[in-house]
Amino acid sequence: MTGPILLYAEPLWDSPYVFSAFVALREKGLPFEARVLDLKRGDQLEPDYRDRSLTARVPCIDDRGFFLSESLAIIEYLDEQFPAPAYARLLPAGVRERARARQVLAWLRSDLQALREERPTTTMFFERASAPLGASARAAADKLVRVADQLIPSAGGALFGEFSMADADLAFMLHRLILNADAVPDRVRRYATVIWGRPSVQAFVAQKRAR
Repeated sequence: MTGPILLYAEPLWDSPYVFSAFVALREKGLPFEARVLDLKRGDQLEPDYRDRSLTARVPCIDDRGFFLSESLAIIEYLDEQFPAPAYARLLPAGVRERARARQVLAWLRSDLQALREERPTTTMFFERASAPLGASARAAADKLVRVADQLIPSAGGALFGEFSMADADLAFMLHRLILNADAVPDRVRRYATVIWGRPSVQAFVAQKRAR
């Protein structure tokens, strides 16, 4: 590998998808540099970036001229391009565990919309929410907590025995509630807090954010 990977992000550093790509790179121990695109200004629509990223979105990585956007694709690519044991795994080794992790990652990106709307990521990194959850958001929160409680091992720890990106993304979603002082059962809160304390996650939390 020659030269660092480039990670294209957005100025607020509050995207859950940029979070996934950032944490994946940190967990792999790969050198990378961040390039910030001003989405409001339309930097992502500049022809060079638009055409090379295909979807004109962030996150996107540039690995020695190979551009790849969409966070799930980035996770899969990094795990295959920089495999264990030389690099840390981002997905579990077992076929069924890996399938379950992918299920969790896909679900977190496609469900719980009401919770996203009432506890947007701005309430995690800037100004906390002031209103209680409405009925739809509360139902989404209950579903999130129920799924987390089913997945967390009885003895605690990572979902599949060792950390995976499913842990990172699940903890991120749970922190929409935790950071806004919404009710979360102790067992689920403990799990999410431990994952949130990982160095890769805390490095994202500590990012300088423009507002």
